[in-house]
Amino acid sequence: MSAVFPLGSRISGSRLAELLGPWRDGSGRQGTARLAAALRQLVLEGRLVAGTRLPSERELSATLAVSRTMVTSAVDRLREEGLLASRQGAGTWVTLEGAVREPGGWSAMSEPAPLDLALASPAAIPEFPAAVERAARRLPPFLAGGGHQLQGLLELREVIADRFTRRGLATGPEQILITNGAQHAFALVLRMLVAPGDRVLMEQPGYPNAYEAVRAVNGRIVVAALREDGWCLAEIEAAVRQSAPRLAYLMLDFHNPTGFRMAAPERDRLAGLLRRTKTMAVIDETLAELDFDFDPAAVPPPPMAAFAPEQVITIGSSSKLFWGGLRLGWIRTTPELVHRLGAARLGMDLGSPITEQLVLTELYTEAFADDSAVVARRLAGFARSRDLVLDLVGQHCPDWSVRRPTGGLSLWCDLGAPISARLAASARDRGVRIVSGDRFAVHGGLRDRLRLPYALPPEQLREAIRRLGMVAAGLSTRGGPEQEGPVLPVT
Repeated sequence: MSAVFPLGSRISGSRLAELLGPWRDGSGRQGTARLAAALRQLVLEGRLVAGTRLPSERELSATLAVSRTMVTSAVDRLREEGLLASRQGAGTWVTLEGAVREPGGWSAMSEPAPLDLALASPAAIPEFPAAVERAARRLPPFLAGGGHQLQGLLELREVIADRFTRRGLATGPEQILITNGAQHAFALVLRMLVAPGDRVLMEQPGYPNAYEAVRAVNGRIVVAALREDGWCLAEIEAAVRQSAPRLAYLMLDFHNPTGFRMAAPERDRLAGLLRRTKTMAVIDETLAELDFDFDPAAVPPPPMAAFAPEQVITIGSSSKLFWGGLRLGWIRTTPELVHRLGAARLGMDLGSPITEQLVLTELYTEAFADDSAVVARRLAGFARSRDLVLDLVGQHCPDWSVRRPTGGLSLWCDLGAPISARLAASARDRGVRIVSGDRFAVHGGLRDRLRLPYALPPEQLREAIRRLGMVAAGLSTRGGPEQEGPVLPVT
């Protein structure tokens, strides 16, 4: 294999120490094997991405307060496994080779595809192929032009605006900007509003990719910790007063990963805080439509922008309701901010694909027609999957504590012990891909938690959780330090 040269940014010794967490055992003992296992886990979980340059061995040994010999030996182990590479004058970096060949000579490319519980991404809605066919028939008139529409197709913006209006937030198409997914939408807002060093208030646990988006613009994350019953507004108010964040990022509808939903009175109180402090907030509604325990007698809370229209920028996505491969999302805000966001977008792209926008227009029009059962069928399927996984967890992982969410796509499990990283590493060797709880934390922690999506088909969910239960049972009886590295497959 040809050499892989460093492509990414450099991680500091202090930041790497944060990611490593408590890699020593409970008695404080340390050693080359433990440090190597902790570094290996970061690479295999994707928390140190390919191309990331590591700090010098001298810097890392000083930061960790260990000998340079220990750091050198640990790095040598990972270099031998193909997870790190070095070149004189360029330092050491994470390489792609370890993603192709696992330590011990196991080829990931030759093994069956794993049961993937790392992604909360369901398969496409059954109506998708027909929507593509209808969109293709509507495409020819657009082919006469250049195909660039920075704000997005008017017809798509109209149907999205109409959906907001039906949910209790009067919206016009001039308030909608079509994006390439919710992550792209958040990146656009950050590009426009956040300068290096600016503070951004974010939930913990929270969405890992949102954390990374803030880090990518060198923003400083201020944590608002969720409690066992949801948001603590008093703590959010204190954090805003003390840190004066430039922006807040919150997911109030079926929060990822906990599944919490903020009620209307709390939204009203939060809106008052945003207005008083003149704080802008990005509200991520990616999961807002996945309300599958909807009570017809109850009125769902209006979108957050209905409470603070001048302070809230709403982002959303088509990925959960329709399909993640349809890389489209949107921003809903004031017309003035839509114009500014469009200008900021010019440095990133020139608009979203026309064909995909036509497909989403067809899907939205069909799904939200007054007599349509499309959404109801989709949500009923998610509800069945949730109930199935709750039953499976009770059967195979009886020591776990799980709250029953009323929407969204995942369970947030309390494992009862800080075994999340070991569980994820061992599950990988059983053909189950899942990420540990600390991925949903800003500075580590949450090692006794695990996000368990239920987006896979039922037969795959049954097998994945059966295997997780076997792994968890072995860990619960084996003891040992949290960071042991991945267990190699046993034939």
